[in-house]
Amino acid sequence: LQIVESGGGLVQPGGSLNLSCAVFGVALKYYGMAWFRQAPGKERERVSCIGRGSDFRHYADSVKGRFTISRDNVKAMVYLQMSNLQPDDTAVYYCAAEVQYRAGTECEGTFETSGQGTQVIVSS
Repeated sequence: LQIVESGGGLVQPGGSLNLSCAVFGVALKYYGMAWFRQAPGKERERVSCIGRGSDFRHYADSVKGRFTISRDNVKAMVYLQMSNLQPDDTAVYYCAAEVQYRAGTECEGTFETSGQGTQVIVSS
């Protein structure tokens, strides 16, 4: 499993960014996928998760209504559309695969990432 994130950058408050996650080495359709973020001095936070079948999606309260997660299993890509960004959204964003889970659950298992993350800075 190899993950490469991209799309971060500097944006003003209220702006938008679209993050991308390329997944290599596995068949993406078998994995739930999530975006995490970590800001300096803060714990890693799971921002959003999309289930293996795309029907299940979960968002942290802090981003609900502003962020949208999606996936393209054919292209082996996962996306995070972010709008109305605020300074509190500043963090390194990581994409992760759900590598262990119990049957019948979505986004409740163990996640693994191999990427370096992509930096998002929201500042005026």
